[in-house]
Amino acid sequence: MRGGPGGRGGPGGGHGRVSVRDSEAQRLINESAPKVPHLLRRIGELFRPYRAKLTLTIVLVLISAGLSVLPPLLTKQAFDIGLFPSSGTPDFPVLLKLVAAMVLLWVASAGLGVWQTFLTATVGNRVMGALRTRLFGHLQSMELAFFTKTKTGVIQSRLQNDVGGVADVLSNTVSSVIGNTVTVLAAVISMLVLSWQLTIVAVILLPILVIAQRRVGQVRARIATKTQESLSDMTSITQEALSVSGILLAKSFNQQPAEIARYAKENENQISLQVRQQMSGQWFFAMVGIFLSVIPAVIYLAAAWLLLRDIPVTAGTIVAFTTVQARLTFPLLGLLRVVLDLQTSQALFSRIFEYLDLHPAIADRKDARAVDKAQLGRVEFDNVEFRYPDAGPETPATLKSVSFTIEPGQYAAFVGPSGAGKTTVSYLVPRFHDVGSGRVLFAGTDVRELQQDSLVQNIGIVSQETYLFHATIADNLRYAKPDATLDELVQAARAANIHNTIDSFPDGYDTVVGERGYRLSGGEKQRIAIARVLLKDPAVLILDEATSALDSVSERSVQGALDTASRGRTTIAIAHRLSTVINADVIFVVDAGRVVERGTHAELVAAGGVYANLFAEQSRSALPTPVAVDGD
Repeated sequence: MRGGPGGRGGPGGGHGRVSVRDSEAQRLINESAPKVPHLLRRIGELFRPYRAKLTLTIVLVLISAGLSVLPPLLTKQAFDIGLFPSSGTPDFPVLLKLVAAMVLLWVASAGLGVWQTFLTATVGNRVMGALRTRLFGHLQSMELAFFTKTKTGVIQSRLQNDVGGVADVLSNTVSSVIGNTVTVLAAVISMLVLSWQLTIVAVILLPILVIAQRRVGQVRARIATKTQESLSDMTSITQEALSVSGILLAKSFNQQPAEIARYAKENENQISLQVRQQMSGQWFFAMVGIFLSVIPAVIYLAAAWLLLRDIPVTAGTIVAFTTVQARLTFPLLGLLRVVLDLQTSQALFSRIFEYLDLHPAIADRKDARAVDKAQLGRVEFDNVEFRYPDAGPETPATLKSVSFTIEPGQYAAFVGPSGAGKTTVSYLVPRFHDVGSGRVLFAGTDVRELQQDSLVQNIGIVSQETYLFHATIADNLRYAKPDATLDELVQAARAANIHNTIDSFPDGYDTVVGERGYRLSGGEKQRIAIARVLLKDPAVLILDEATSALDSVSERSVQGALDTASRGRTTIAIAHRLSTVINADVIFVVDAGRVVERGTHAELVAAGGVYANLFAEQSRSALPTPVAVDGD
């Protein structure tokens, strides 16, 4: 394939480093989100669509818990009636029936356990899938300013690490909490039936364990929050350093060791946090294990004490009691672990709901309407003032008192020095940002009164930074029109002057372009982007310095495609090279956020103002510079 990493696909494109300032910015974003009220209620609401399956799961758990208590009671009968009856001779038929009943109960419990696991796994993963999709959809609705302030890696971490971090917990929460709670209660009731005196001995220290568990859970929740923040930083580093742009940058400056050291440092922090999280509570569970293991020996001593005081306790009672108490160990430990996990998952849920509680700054009004087709193609700025959301109040406005009108079918160009505010104009037309004061009108209506879908449907954008997905050329083109036929793709590609190039590739339109289109040259990527816009067929076309990064040969090819694309539609061109907009119907000269001149190329040159000076300067820089030769 021709091309390679050409054009703006070189080092430096879109790469940034994780810094203290970045981390602080992310903390400010998190703090700007509303605090999460009624967290447990909101977590419960996630399960509402699955009430039927949850009800069935609860029934199965209750049945399983009830069945789990019966074998110890049958054990007492096996000892007192089957093995050691009052007659002194073992009753084999009765013993056989009791053993058979215990086996049937175990088989039934195992079958119910498999069914129960299937239901809980299904519900837990579907809840997580729905939450992940909901979070992704909510992020799609956020305004452009949110993404300029938030690292992509941090957003990815919320979707993957935070949501994934609670998936396993929720998959087993219902069965674990209900099953273990019922089992513990049933075991305690069985113990009370067998001997209330021994039960007091067995459970007297349990309240202390509950208090200790609560404190351990609070510590683990704090560590979990720090762990997820560290994972966010690691994801950001990975996303930046291992992208094509990041790799090129590192190789260009020989900074691979620095990138490895940066990743290794955060990885060490992550390892430390993971170890702390896993170790937090281990002493607690060790203490619980020792306590529960010692109880049978204490029971034997307590039974001997009761017998010495002529309180009847049979051998079957002691065996059954210690059996029940032993069966209490695992559900009690499981319940304590689940409660700890739930406390940890609350920290993760808080991070997820922080994003879900962010309100998009740009959203449709309740009475928003579709674009009026009668004035389609007309664009107007009425005394617009704009400053970017993250700019302080003392920062000068990017646009000041800007007013102009572009009629349907006109080719309008915006030119001026770098930083004058030209690109900002292209952001305000499709309402990527809202104006501070004044109005932006599209087809005669304030864009704030229009449905965003309808507004953007009528606008096509070809930007300086062309973005292509790691997919085939056909897939990238169909992003504008998913149901486009191959003939439509070819027609758009011909109009964009790229069909012959695509046809020369071995796989044609099925050629995979690579990440961000790095397997194509800059000019090829731009013409594919133009073909994509042509498939959309918008009424207004915005060209944001679409040729500024190209060499002269590529620029001529792309400019020809742009001329074809702009034919018959309103075109707003943000231009750096004045030679590309000489034939524009109207040229607006922007300087320091204001429109200081307007007119045709000839009129502006004759006026001898800012435009004339820029044109003269660019004309001089285009001439070849004489090279001095030593000795001449």
